[in-house]
Amino acid sequence: MPRLVMKFGGTSVANPDRIRRAAKRVGVEVAKGYEVIVIVSAMSGKTNELVGWVEDVSPLYDAREYDAIVSSGENVTAGLMALTLQQMDVPARSWQGWQVPLMTTDAHGSARIEEIPTANLDAKFAEGMKVAVVAGFQGISHEGRITTLGRGGSDTTAVAFAAAFDAERCDIYTDVDGVYTTDPRIEDKARKLDRIAYEEMLELASLGAKVLQTRSVELAMRFGVKLRVLSSFEEMDDNAGTLVCAEEDIVESNVVAGVAFVRDEAKMTLISVADRPGIAAAIFGPLSEAGVNVDMIVQNISEEGRTDMTFSCPVNEVPRAEHAMAEAKASGSINYHDLVADTDVAKVSVVGIGMRSHAGVAAKMFAALQAEGVNIKVITTSEIKISVLIDRKYMELAVQALHDAFDLDKAA
Repeated sequence: MPRLVMKFGGTSVANPDRIRRAAKRVGVEVAKGYEVIVIVSAMSGKTNELVGWVEDVSPLYDAREYDAIVSSGENVTAGLMALTLQQMDVPARSWQGWQVPLMTTDAHGSARIEEIPTANLDAKFAEGMKVAVVAGFQGISHEGRITTLGRGGSDTTAVAFAAAFDAERCDIYTDVDGVYTTDPRIEDKARKLDRIAYEEMLELASLGAKVLQTRSVELAMRFGVKLRVLSSFEEMDDNAGTLVCAEEDIVESNVVAGVAFVRDEAKMTLISVADRPGIAAAIFGPLSEAGVNVDMIVQNISEEGRTDMTFSCPVNEVPRAEHAMAEAKASGSINYHDLVADTDVAKVSVVGIGMRSHAGVAAKMFAALQAEGVNIKVITTSEIKISVLIDRKYMELAVQALHDAFDLDKAA
């Protein structure tokens, strides 16, 4: 029988009534002839509550016990979903990560999936089970300890199961009805996309769009899993939501697919560092070891053997970056005149696979920002994206201007 993976996020299973609503959607797919693997998140707010309890009891907690505690939210949802389906006369059984078993690395709190053996679930499907309700976000290490995959890990769980069980599609049910050209809360002309390429979705996810976890999109692209993002609060429709698929499955698309933004960025500049081989490694090695997530990097023209090095990072990581650079300077591995942090900037990006074959995208973007008096501090580009750092107070204006400039309210 064909297989389908359905993932329900925290808002979709926030209480028993919403679990019943989600279960009805599962029942419809079972009636169509599918064997269904349902991946569930913890009820909305439950993971934050559990994390709060851990930090209250043990601020310097043991990561293994952290995983054991915070993974319990998904176990509750899985059991309730299975019971609800059974009440509907749908043969269902709940599965925790270790029962599958979903094998992961032993990096507690941010484990990566290594293997999903199919034998246990296949055997139960052969015996007549129609729905396997699997707790998302969790797995088991080779040491036999419960692990978690990091925030948003249930999306990754769902895509990994779709790949392992050769599912026809992976449906991600959430509180939005698809992927939009930008955040509708900022631009009221934002348009829902019927389809978007894996690469575009990956860039948008990594650049601030919060619809899908980045790792889940990476997995879907690697294994060719068709992803559909749709709302659990809308009426059921086979054409609902946004399909994330291969570029060749999209007949026509705009040059730019969407505008993404990250509000809380910081721009950091090391002033007057030595311009010599190895200086970049001497700077970014300590930053990496300190867990600073560096994004944009720009090096100025060298003068008299000295240069400035600018990079961006999340604003909450600025103290770690400053500490790492101070330690590197004290050790003598780098020498700089000053470290200047601008913590009042935002990153705005345009993304689209059409950039590969169309010239003038950068010129149009910069002209649109100029027309609104928005000054650009840093620019980085790739094959299908252009990102700029600007003053945070202009972020919403910039998003709206770029959305209009590229006519994103109109379909191709």
